[in-house]
Amino acid sequence: MTNPHDIIIKPVVTEQSMADMVEKKYTFVVAKSANKTEIKKAIEKVFGVNVEKVNTMNYDGKVKRMGRSEGRTASFKKAVVKLAADSKEIEFFQGM
Repeated sequence: MTNPHDIIIKPVVTEQSMADMVEKKYTFVVAKSANKTEIKKAIEKVFGVNVEKVNTMNYDGKVKRMGRSEGRTASFKKAVVKLAADSKEIEFFQGM
């Protein structure tokens, strides 16, 4: 069994992800090797909530230039987690 903290890397904080929190949808950057079942179990274990559905997206790194040198930004996997209606909410910003 892998550590759930190795699967969930960080929450995604954007305008759209914050607006989705009203509908109990939370967005995370997750390990590229993790599947939907592993992500669901990790979220339930770390935050103590009931997950209804998990949608995942793989992002390729973009090509960026700095003068004449060229590189790529990191590729990553993103998961949008929909909580069950009877589940408690995930609090990211308790201390604000």
